[in-house]
Amino acid sequence: MSILDQKDDVKQEKIVSMFDDIASTYDTANRVMSMGVDISWRKKACDLAFEYYGKKNIDKIVDVACGTGDMMGYWKKQSQKADVQIAEFVGVDPSNGMVDVARKKFPDFSYYIAKATQIPLEDASADILSITYGIRNVVERQEAFYEFNRMLKKEGLVVILEFMKDENKNILKKIRDIYMHKILPYVGAAISKNLEAYTYLPDSIENFVTIQGMQKELENAGFEMLHTQSFSMDISTLIIARKK
Repeated sequence: MSILDQKDDVKQEKIVSMFDDIASTYDTANRVMSMGVDISWRKKACDLAFEYYGKKNIDKIVDVACGTGDMMGYWKKQSQKADVQIAEFVGVDPSNGMVDVARKKFPDFSYYIAKATQIPLEDASADILSITYGIRNVVERQEAFYEFNRMLKKEGLVVILEFMKDENKNILKKIRDIYMHKILPYVGAAISKNLEAYTYLPDSIENFVTIQGMQKELENAGFEMLHTQSFSMDISTLIIARKK
């Protein structure tokens, strides 16, 4: 039975277990499968967020589903380029295996082992919250958006990078779908030795909410849309929204 066919509570546990299993090879697989282009997507997300927020001193950036810490690394790097001072970087993830890798890469950051729906941080304590290629793995997505809103300061930003469906179909999306379903799983499996994990990726995208659907969910949770942009044949989509 596929992970996606499980009951919600079982599904979430299996997803976390899957990421524990592939943690040691996750960074390598990401770079190979995206041919390194995901780096430009992450940098763009950080740069735009700093522009929209418009402050040079930020208390806290929280990266949910932080995995091996990649996005936090780019938050730090891009903040230095933009001359933005960040007091604290916080990573949140339910996978011990992923966070263990993150701690080795970025020992000066703070970490919590927690779900996106139960983040142990105070109300209105974060300036920016990001989740990159992780919201698709959160079973109770709408509840997570409410939790993000709780944690963010007034006019704080939520920054989402994700593989999402679009209601509009064209030839580029068909090419993308072929890559996702016919090539990517076997590249990921060759690196990680876990075919199930990288078969789950395209399947989860196919069963995921559309860009338009996610925008509505964010609005329902008390956010207003600031920016939506798709990259590289619409493989990846960036959404930036502000807490009202």
